[in-house]
Amino acid sequence: MRIALAGAGAFGEKHLDGLKNIDGVSVTSIIGRELEATKAVAAKYGIGHVTTDLNETLARDDVDAVILCTPTQMHAAQAIACMDAGKHVEVEIPLADSWADAQAVLAKQQETGLTCMVGHTRRFNPSHQYVHNLVTAGELNLQQMDVQTYFFRRKNINAKGEARSWTDHLLWHHAAHTVDLFAYQAGKIVSAHAMQGPIHPELGIAMDMSIQLKSESGAICTLSLSFNNDGPLGTYFRYIGDTGTYLARYDDLFTGKDEPIDVSKVDVSMNGIELQDREFISAIREGRDPNSSVTKVFDCYRVLGELETQLAG
Repeated sequence: MRIALAGAGAFGEKHLDGLKNIDGVSVTSIIGRELEATKAVAAKYGIGHVTTDLNETLARDDVDAVILCTPTQMHAAQAIACMDAGKHVEVEIPLADSWADAQAVLAKQQETGLTCMVGHTRRFNPSHQYVHNLVTAGELNLQQMDVQTYFFRRKNINAKGEARSWTDHLLWHHAAHTVDLFAYQAGKIVSAHAMQGPIHPELGIAMDMSIQLKSESGAICTLSLSFNNDGPLGTYFRYIGDTGTYLARYDDLFTGKDEPIDVSKVDVSMNGIELQDREFISAIREGRDPNSSVTKVFDCYRVLGELETQLAG
């Protein structure tokens, strides 16, 4: 399986670290915005072809699939371009930053029949897999999820503290993780409401947001998001069910009393990004629809579109 990676930034390297652990996979091309910086990443990982032009890579015959770790605003158009070129594609979360663009990507996947997967990593983190296994086995009925997604990000910087060329977004990026995960764990979302704080005068986005969700099972979710939080960063999930309470912090899981739970045997790795990439590769090889395919996460973007309309109103 010959992979091209578009986006040589902080998250792109997380994928490269995961891909090197998967048998039969090679990265044959890397695409970045700045040529010299991209060459440095290519040298680090032993990648032979480097370019700043995605189309150049899509024209190559040594590329079977593409992983897109590019700016949010480019995801939909680039995913469509990859499928038009006959390449399978895994696009990092979010699939798009509008409901219309999400619909366009799904239409292209249905037209081509190619694998199109979205990087909803929470479906793959061992911590969330553990809870999902309890739910699907009928051993836990979720009553509520309480989620905090907090950053201190008042400038356009990435996870490595480097300058970004694009603006991040609480609704279309960070909320997408939880909106999809809640539906994955509790069922289709039937009601959604949102409020946001002041718009940042330079970034042009809300820096604080609150979202409330209800699923068809009756479970509810409260999601708080902020770019203003000067404290512990990241996303923390509290699952409240009829038979237990669980706290998920990325790949780690704890009881409601903060006692650690061993999730090391849940999957073949403790790295959610690696597990996500393994699913992408396996789905292509087996000719099946992957977990977090565009079809399976599509309803998340319906909800985000509805919330955007509420906020705009």
